[in-house]
Amino acid sequence: MTMIKETIDDLKSSIKKAEESLRRELAKVRTGRANPDVLDGVRVEYYGTPTPLKQMASISVPEPRMILLKPFDRSTISTIERAIGAADLGLNPSNDGEIIRIPMPPLTEERRRELTKVARKHGEECKVAIRKARHEAKDMLDTLEKEGEVGADDADRGRKELEDVIKHATAEVDVIVAKKEKDILEV
Repeated sequence: MTMIKETIDDLKSSIKKAEESLRRELAKVRTGRANPDVLDGVRVEYYGTPTPLKQMASISVPEPRMILLKPFDRSTISTIERAIGAADLGLNPSNDGEIIRIPMPPLTEERRRELTKVARKHGEECKVAIRKARHEAKDMLDTLEKEGEVGADDADRGRKELEDVIKHATAEVDVIVAKKEKDILEV
């Protein structure tokens, strides 16, 4: 029975990782409000090394539609500005020599629809990861039963618990995606 519990715990751990990955990906999807997570994927060429933006500047959100960046090294302002432009986020940074202002343009209805599709795609990718983890856990239970390490009844109970965990996890993914869609569509 402990082998079954370990298998279910491994499945839950895999599901948790998939959901955390989904949350990170959805944080990068832009809504109408300023969110510093939008800049997570931006890498700036710094002394020949692609460096995360968060390591090169302090990021703040002083008002709902504005992100402010204050580079730690003033000489990198134009490089940071170019990197944000090259990241294809639909943002137009501007600087005054000390700080970079990134106004968040309001989203058009069409762009909002596109972003909800992106959010759904990330949700579907998360569900695929969950199904893969389910398949691995189910194979493990089948192997344990075949090798005689657990009885048929215990293996069946394990499979039933496995399916309950999967059902709960996919429902959670749907909730996460629906919440993000609501944020995107909110004007």
